[in-house]
Amino acid sequence: MSEEKKASKPKVSPQVWKFYKVEGSTVTRLRKDCPRCGKGYFLAEHSDRASCGHCGYAIFRKSG
Repeated sequence: MSEEKKASKPKVSPQVWKFYKVEGSTVTRLRKDCPRCGKGYFLAEHSDRASCGHCGYAIFRKSG
């Protein structure tokens, strides 16, 4: 029996540079950090909520 290796897809690195803004010598974060996970885990912005992809924490916004 011959063993065939599956071809794996190259992993796409997250574009972390989109989460920060650099002005001169100061760096500011453009998104909120997750209060459960801590620094380095950003909340994803949705139309009605902000949620963490790591732990599932969500902040819901009022609609209307």
